Amino acid sequence: MTPAFRILIVLAAIMGADGVILAAASAHQADASRLASASSMLLFHASAVLAAVALAERAMINARIGLAAAFGFVIAASLFAGDLALRQYAGHGLFPMAAPTGGTLMIVSWLLLAVAAAWPRQ
Repeated sequence: MTPAFRILIVLAAIMGADGVILAAASAHQADASRLASASSMLLFHASAVLAAVALAERAMINARIGLAAAFGFVIAASLFAGDLALRQYAGHGLFPMAAPTGGTLMIVSWLLLAVAAAWPRQ
């Protein structure tokens, strides 16, 4: 297993743990819909990262493109969830347009995963 695969698995596990933490926080705080959305994005995309790594490792998709999609999921979900969580707890976001940037990168990463599946394997 390559170091990139290991790094992505560790990041996916952290995303999953953070997603569960935010889900619990959203269940116990008033007006915490932002945290529920952040939790969902982290949990869904943690699974997507693991799936992309598994597909790339088994040569079912183009490995380089698949890994780019997986890293895109990590960055995108972190931007999106980080912005929403910071807005909930600090009253301001990461930077202007952080959540929409993360959301757009999620879409691009999903499309990149489709390209990885269609592109000839290495």
